[in-house]
Amino acid sequence: MSKIEVNTVEPQCGTTLTLGGSGDTVALGSGASQTGFGRTGTVDWITTPKTNSDSPVTGVSGNGYFLNTTSGTITFNLPAGSAGDIVSLADYASTWQNNAVTLSPNGTDKIGGTNASSSLVTEGQSVTFVYVDGVEGWKNVQDSTSNISGGTSANIVASGGCESTCGNYKIHKFLSPGTFTVTSISATPGNNIVSYMVVAGGASGGTPDGGGGGAGGFREYKGPADSYTASPLNGNGSGGTAVTVTAATPYPIAVGGGGAVIGPAPSVQSKGTNGDVSTFSTITSAGGGGGAAAVSPQPGNKGQDGGSGGGGGRDGVSGNCAGAGNTPPTTPSQGFPGATSPTGGWTGGGGGGGATAAGTGGTGGTYCTEVAGNGGAGATTSISGTPTAYAGGAGASAQGSSPVSAGVGGAGGGGNGSIRGYPGGIAARPSTNGGINTGGGGGGGGSATPGDHPGCSGGGGSGIVIIRYKYQ
Repeated sequence: MSKIEVNTVEPQCGTTLTLGGSGDTVALGSGASQTGFGRTGTVDWITTPKTNSDSPVTGVSGNGYFLNTTSGTITFNLPAGSAGDIVSLADYASTWQNNAVTLSPNGTDKIGGTNASSSLVTEGQSVTFVYVDGVEGWKNVQDSTSNISGGTSANIVASGGCESTCGNYKIHKFLSPGTFTVTSISATPGNNIVSYMVVAGGASGGTPDGGGGGAGGFREYKGPADSYTASPLNGNGSGGTAVTVTAATPYPIAVGGGGAVIGPAPSVQSKGTNGDVSTFSTITSAGGGGGAAAVSPQPGNKGQDGGSGGGGGRDGVSGNCAGAGNTPPTTPSQGFPGATSPTGGWTGGGGGGGATAAGTGGTGGTYCTEVAGNGGAGATTSISGTPTAYAGGAGASAQGSSPVSAGVGGAGGGGNGSIRGYPGGIAARPSTNGGINTGGGGGGGGSATPGDHPGCSGGGGSGIVIIRYKYQ
C-alpha cells in the first residue's frame, strides 16, 4: 500500500478536485475531523441521553441530542451561532409535556427573531434548528410530533368482548367479565382516547310492600374522535374522566351482577340487595341501592345508597326512607336517588332512582286508592350503534282491594313493582326483574300478611361495559 504525505492537494487544472473513482469509498481516518465541507442538513446524534442531572446542557453545532426529562426539566444552551450551524433535539422518553426543555440562546443571539428563551413542551417532539443570520438567528426547519413507536399504527388495534363495527368505529361489548387487550395504538394521539360506557348491576327491590331497586351507576365518555349521539351524561366536556389506551396493555373488565331476589314474603322480610360494581381501567360504576322494606324494625330496612338509590317503603314511615344516588360521587353524576313516599296511611312505596331522574313517591291516602311510585328514567346513548336506554330505576309495590296501581320501571330496564293481592279480591301481580345487561333495578314486592298472596321482589339487572374507538 502506498502512502502520500502532503499538506495541500490542488487540481492540476481547473477548479475541480476528484478523490476516488466511481464506486469507491473515501473515508476519514479514525479520530480525524473535517472542516470546510459544510453540512447537508443533518446532524450526528449523541446516543447517550441527557437528563436533568446534566442540566444545563450546552450544545455543539452539528450534533443531535436526546433529552430525557422524566425526572425533571432541562435547560439547553444553544451554541454561539454562525451561518449554517445546525442543532437537533428529541424527546427521549416522551415527557416534555410534563417537564419542559428550556431553549436558551447564546448572548445576543436570537431564536426565530427574538433574543429570548423558548420552551419545548410537546410530547414526543423532535426539532432541528439552523442558524441563519443575525436578524432571525436560530430557525426551526423541522418539527415532528408524530412520536412513532413500536405498537403504533394508523388506528387502534384491540380485541375482547363481543366485537362489532359501526362505520369507521369498532365496538367491544362486555356482557360478562373479560379483558380488553390493546395490540397497537394510533399514530394520532387524540384517537387513543376511547369512548366508553360502564353500567353497574341494578339492585333488587325490598319486600314486603317494598320500594323499587335503584339502577346501577351509569358512566359514559365520548372520545374526541367519535361521532355517535351520546347520552346527557357524557363526561367529555363535563368534567368526566378520559381513558387513553396504551399498546400491549390488557385492561381487565368487571361486569356487575344484579342484586338478588328477596322473598317470598311474609317468610322473608328485608330490604333489597345492592348491585355489583362494573369497571374499565380507572372507571368504576357503583351498584344500585336496594329498595326499602315496610317492616319492623324499620330503620334497618331503608332504601340503600348506590349508583342510583333504592326507593322507600309504603306509607313513608320513619326508617322506610329512600337511598341516595351518586354514591360514591362522580362527575358527571352516575345516578339519582330513590323516592320517599309521604307519611301517613295507604300510600304506595317509592320508586328507585335511575341514571337521569329520581324515582317518584307513592300516593293515595285511603285503602282503595294506593298508588306506588315509578322508577327514575335511565340514559339513552348510541354508543353501541343503536339508540339504547340503560340504568332505569324500578317501580315500587302497592296494595288494595279495588283498583290500585303498582309502580312502573323507568326506561332502561327498570322492573315493575308488584300488586299485593287478597283471596277473593284484586289479583296479585308479581314484580319483575331489571333487564339483563341494562343495569335496571328490580321491582318492589311482597306481602306481610299471612293468607295474602305472597310475592318476591324483582332482582336487579346485570351491568354492561362498552368500549368504542376509530379503527379505520
